[in-house]
Amino acid sequence: MSTIKEIINLERPARDIIADLQAKSVNVPEWDGPHGLRKEYDPSLHPVMDRAIYPDVVEGGHVDRVTRVTCNLQQLAVRRMSELCCSTPVRRIYSPEDEAQQEAARLMERVFTRNRIDSVNVERLNMLFAGCEVATLWYAVEQPNADYGASSPLKLRCRNFSPMQGDALYPLFDEYGDMVAMSIGYTRRVGSRDVKYFDAYTSEAHYKWEDRGGGWELVEEDDLTAVGKIPIAYMYRPTPIWEHTSGLVYEMEWALSRNGNYLRKNSKPLFVVYADEEIRYGGEKSQDVEFRSILQYPKGSSAGYVTWDQAVENLKYHVTELRQSFFTQLQLPDWSYESMKSTPMSGESRKQLFIDAQLKVGDESGRLLEFFDREVNVVRRFLRLAFPGIGEAVDTLPVESVVTPFSVTEDKDVIENLVTANGNKPIMSQRESIARLGWSEDVDETLREIAEENAMDAINPAL
Repeated sequence: MSTIKEIINLERPARDIIADLQAKSVNVPEWDGPHGLRKEYDPSLHPVMDRAIYPDVVEGGHVDRVTRVTCNLQQLAVRRMSELCCSTPVRRIYSPEDEAQQEAARLMERVFTRNRIDSVNVERLNMLFAGCEVATLWYAVEQPNADYGASSPLKLRCRNFSPMQGDALYPLFDEYGDMVAMSIGYTRRVGSRDVKYFDAYTSEAHYKWEDRGGGWELVEEDDLTAVGKIPIAYMYRPTPIWEHTSGLVYEMEWALSRNGNYLRKNSKPLFVVYADEEIRYGGEKSQDVEFRSILQYPKGSSAGYVTWDQAVENLKYHVTELRQSFFTQLQLPDWSYESMKSTPMSGESRKQLFIDAQLKVGDESGRLLEFFDREVNVVRRFLRLAFPGIGEAVDTLPVESVVTPFSVTEDKDVIENLVTANGNKPIMSQRESIARLGWSEDVDETLREIAEENAMDAINPAL
């Protein structure tokens, strides 16, 4: 395999450089296309919505619209998995060994906080679980600021890229599995025309090519992101989070849609007359004209409404079993309101519902932790640029990322466990507990009043 310097040799034709950078070695399903993941993810593209497969009925020039019921369970699975991973925010545990590393830890956490990393995590996990790959670019903007608690000439920013946004991601690895370049292809509207762009990031520079219809042309080359490391964190998975369960969803949609057709056809009330003679009907006037109706039938005849007895239990059982199979195969909890209210459970029993889901997060956490650790190392390099005085401290600062699966817990249980672990000693000061409760408008004033009351009780114990 050619080295990255041999590939990005600007004396070579641009189309050859880009073709080599697009040599993707990871196997990721396509998002768009005839068999793309978008067709499974978007309910409006499911087979039941395809009029070529399931056409409307045309009779006598009149179009009878068939019932089309969709279930967006693929989107629900993506949201559920992201919620399980991010409802309890991903934490970074720092273990500083001196004051310099303490300062480095404080600055690093401020960088993540200022970039609203918790919201970014939700966004990119949705992209991962639906589109199967996501890349986060970190970059520096020359803008003096003190956003991180210290003066810096640079602002650090991040941005997500995903096929779900129309981006094409091309990670390039060497024979040892190390990433040597990360490229992103995308199209943007410039004026009245679409322009194609191709960005390539290496550990030394950033290159940008554009194609306005006449071929690729290099338009930008800079080393602002030259931090000795590719400034992008990338992760992928071989299948979407709903894996191979789309068939179950489609079967539910077909069953509900066909049943809807029967309901519409047979739910019209029928007034039946049982008589041996021919009965004339159809001359009734509107209820706004006639205040009463009189019916006359031969002696011995009868009349009444006939209702359609539909076997709904079989349909309900069929759809319920398919839905249950969907969540069971994905190891995801079905915690919808209807599902939870129909099964009375104790608080402890509800906690047990999340065991399978927590194991699922454990399975996924491998690639997530690798991604987050990679991101921490990228931010280390940018901190060296933004704060040159902490270079060695930030490089040697131990940082561990932790993904905590969501679970149903009560603050009382957490507090009791912590107090028991530290030998029944207080774990929070009185001031912190008052501030955390949030009922007091002035925490210091409340503490002063409590101290005065305690002093009065000590002087006058009888009171």
